[in-house]
Amino acid sequence: MDAMKTFFTRLLLFFLTAISRLSWKILYKISDIFRFLIFDVGHYRRKVILENLHNSFPYYSDETIQSIAQKYYQNFTDIIFETIKLRSISKKDLLNRFDLEMDLLDHYYQQQKSLVVVSGHLGNWEMLNLFASAKLSYQIVVVYHELANDIFEDWFRKVRTKFGTEMIPMKDAMAKALEPRDKPFLFVLINDQSPVPEKAYWTSFLNQDTGVFRGVELIARRLNAPVLYMGILRNEMQRGFYKAYFKLITENPKREPANQILQSQIEYLEEDIIKQPDNWLWSHRRWKHLRPQNLLPYQRREELKSE
Repeated sequence: MDAMKTFFTRLLLFFLTAISRLSWKILYKISDIFRFLIFDVGHYRRKVILENLHNSFPYYSDETIQSIAQKYYQNFTDIIFETIKLRSISKKDLLNRFDLEMDLLDHYYQQQKSLVVVSGHLGNWEMLNLFASAKLSYQIVVVYHELANDIFEDWFRKVRTKFGTEMIPMKDAMAKALEPRDKPFLFVLINDQSPVPEKAYWTSFLNQDTGVFRGVELIARRLNAPVLYMGILRNEMQRGFYKAYFKLITENPKREPANQILQSQIEYLEEDIIKQPDNWLWSHRRWKHLRPQNLLPYQRREELKSE
């Protein structure tokens, strides 16, 4: 990185750190302005967002799609400024912002069992990561994509790890999953990105042929740890507040049929998206790849298994 780019990057991060110290009330006013500028004026990824929504909900009217999009725009910018706020947030403030169902986690922690936790880009997943490390007795281990800019990467890593989360680059996920740790851990993966088509598991998701990363299932089988789906729902009455819950996918990954863990995860995720459609990350081009012609659709593969 050249000296000028380094200077402006550090200057930007200085301002982000200063912004993180503002009150929530002021931050949300800035979020409102930012939403207006990037969506109403700049039309940021409007075509992608509306196309994703129309294809996912073909039975919704244009008016309903536009309503979901408008709510999504606000949620998107709120998440940006909530995430900046995490740089300076106190533990007390953070713990007040999530309602977390603990029954399943407590059940397995009493047995000293580590868990594989899989989720999607629902709500503020960055805030939940920090909340979990501040709240839970488990060691939180999160698989993520490293940022290309080393200075940004260092800034965000400090945010993500301030309460003890262990961050693992995706390329190291399998090796790091098998490393011994001092206490039970949650191995957390966000699994709704767009994978390489030829290596993906293909299924139907939101009325579209969709590829799913296989890594979750491979890691779960190697660890043979219970697999939980984690849902994140937005408090629609209060900005910046969320609820997280868990569903058991399987206690014995090695005994599950091939791809069943992935199929269960994607079905649970779809249920949450239908429940709160503006709560998912619609601006990502998740359906940019087509299913390779030599692969059968999921439904037909299931029919062949039963013949």
